Amino acid sequence: MSHSRSSYLLADLALLYAATMWGIFWYPLRLFEANGMPAIWVTLVAFSCAFLIGAVYTWKKWHVYRQYPLILLLIGLSAGWCNAAFLVALVEGNAIRVILLFYLSPVWTVILGHFILKEKLNLQEFMIFALAFVGAMIMLWDVEIGFPWPQNQADWLALSSGFAFALSNVLIRALQDASIAVKTTASWLGCIIIAGVWILVTDTGAESIPDQAWYYSILLGFCAIVFMTLSVQYGVTHMPVYRSAIILLFEIPVTAMSVYWLAGETMNALEWTGGVIVAISSLLIARASKKT
Repeated sequence: MSHSRSSYLLADLALLYAATMWGIFWYPLRLFEANGMPAIWVTLVAFSCAFLIGAVYTWKKWHVYRQYPLILLLIGLSAGWCNAAFLVALVEGNAIRVILLFYLSPVWTVILGHFILKEKLNLQEFMIFALAFVGAMIMLWDVEIGFPWPQNQADWLALSSGFAFALSNVLIRALQDASIAVKTTASWLGCIIIAGVWILVTDTGAESIPDQAWYYSILLGFCAIVFMTLSVQYGVTHMPVYRSAIILLFEIPVTAMSVYWLAGETMNALEWTGGVIVAISSLLIARASKKT
């Protein structure tokens, strides 16, 4: 099927909007943190608001949840960990580094697609995976420790978030008989579950959270999370996977510029080198998928 240039315009704009919003999303999270509301509580409240909208929109399709309970639960939990881990990592770590480690996700998608969807992993994709692995090792290299390994909790959260994002995408692709709205609502519910368990396990109390922070987190859920998620879903649905993957890489320069201007954070030459390799490998994976 051929597509005209104009047919992609709205989908392109939707993905550029989503990439821009996710690229600057670290900033309001840190404002919440500075005002006494931890990122995990922001995650719980914001995604609860998004879920309310999804539940109202899909209430007539509850039979789908009963029909595919296990895979929808797995989609929810993987998407939930992806979002919770990513948002906490943005607050705790260097936002640029977190984004770049997260963008190993296209590589994980290829690997998981091979084992779960039985998609064949060709030599080109294997070489790109090796390139991305090298980039990650360079980014994670610690001069004092020597062996490349995640240096702190934010690194681990960013890596696991990217893997969880890849897993949720593969599971979403595997479940063809459920609508995007149902799978999106399941992912929002998963975020609530993961955030709730996280809060219980870490004993992150809400006693010191000011009333104003609660109001703004609710606003964030209704006005930001919903539109950011739907923009990604719309863009990915209405264009080839390779094209959407390339456009979403716009999040990297947006994050880099916003972090530099608003927080003065930078990365050293070694981290930038590894990050560029990771970004290139993500681009190559996207282009490789164009041919398959």
